[in-house]
Amino acid sequence: MNAPKPRNDVRGDTADFDALVRPHVDHLYRLAFRFTGSREEAEDLVQDLLVKLYPRTGELAAVEDLRPWLTRVLYRMFVDSHRKRTRRRVVPIGEAREESEGDPSDQVPSDTPGPEEETETRYTRARLQNALRRLGDHHRAVVALHDMEGYTLAELETLLEVPAGTLKSRLHRARARLRELLDADGTL
Repeated sequence: MNAPKPRNDVRGDTADFDALVRPHVDHLYRLAFRFTGSREEAEDLVQDLLVKLYPRTGELAAVEDLRPWLTRVLYRMFVDSHRKRTRRRVVPIGEAREESEGDPSDQVPSDTPGPEEETETRYTRARLQNALRRLGDHHRAVVALHDMEGYTLAELETLLEVPAGTLKSRLHRARARLRELLDADGTL
């Protein structure tokens, strides 16, 4: 009998893991940010995902299409972490200030011609991000994946393991609620 040889080459595992996952990290962070609405929570979620998957580098290499698989795992981890957080939610004193900072992409210089347009764009993004935060987890995820990331309903059916009818219903309700929130806010 041939027993498997233990691998002691950590550098090899790290290089393999890096080669597999690096092309997807920006996508994962963008999704995590859209799911959580917070830069810190998004970074934590992606980091937790990577830490969880590192010991399973061999399994990752066997996955045929890694991006949707990673997206599904990230979504599941988000739902799990959100459930845990809602059970024992502690609100830090400075959280209200942090939430008002808005989307980190607002810090990127704009191509708009003047400061008025840039300011209006910034306020619109902040209002949109606040409205997205007020959606339920499933609704926020469907809007982020479908409308912002461009996944089709068929792809989402596979990713989220939810029937297409349910996804259509969630997407419709999420868009209606988003419209309602933005209309009440004066954005629309």
